[in-house]
Amino acid sequence: MEENKPVALITGASRGIGKAIAIKFAKEGYNLVVNYVSGNTDIESLRKEFLEFGAKTVFIKTDVTNLEDCEKMAKTAIDEFGKIDTLVNNAGITKDNLLMRMKEEEFDQVININLKGTFNVTKSVIPYMMKKREGRIVNISSVVGVSGNAGQSNYAASKAGIIGFTKSVARELASRNILSNAIAPGFIGTDMTAVLTDAVKENINNQIPLKRMGLAEEVAEAVYFLGGKNNTYITGQVLNVDGGMIM
Repeated sequence: MEENKPVALITGASRGIGKAIAIKFAKEGYNLVVNYVSGNTDIESLRKEFLEFGAKTVFIKTDVTNLEDCEKMAKTAIDEFGKIDTLVNNAGITKDNLLMRMKEEEFDQVININLKGTFNVTKSVIPYMMKKREGRIVNISSVVGVSGNAGQSNYAASKAGIIGFTKSVARELASRNILSNAIAPGFIGTDMTAVLTDAVKENINNQIPLKRMGLAEEVAEAVYFLGGKNNTYITGQVLNVDGGMIM
């Protein structure tokens, strides 16, 4: 058990925004608990990468839709490090479709992973934070959860739900010095946006005052701002990281 360095548990942290968040916390002197779900994840390569920044990393394959699995993940983190200082709920999927064509399972899958997953992991981690009387929770929402978006009623509902959940948790846990905030990214350059055509990307960029998609690293900076040790008085807030798209 290693208790001297702070510990961040990050879900969906094997690639994209989640990986960028994990690297940021590693750079800031945190040990990591990295949750992933894909069997194709190259754990040893990731372990070496995080170790370059001095982070001891525990990798836990967990289905965030399963509460029992999430409770086991939290216990494994505590057994390894003795504490969880920061929780980042980043795991999420999209299953875009117009409402008229959306299948019930497309709605259910997105709600279960994005929203129920956030509930499951948070519920599993907060007993340890409450005992310590300190903690930081950052939930990854989306500007779509604020503004809505055609073809994403399931995704927007899940991300709007995360905002309501974040604020409720902030009110419940403030007396224990546990701060709960949300980040709402706009269009971020990841594997998910890399497949878009140049014409679609240009159309997206025209909607953004800064005229470009964001970087995963820019989201990570905002997550650390709210989830790091320097945040002692911001809770229940939603920070848009979107180049000015939603004002």
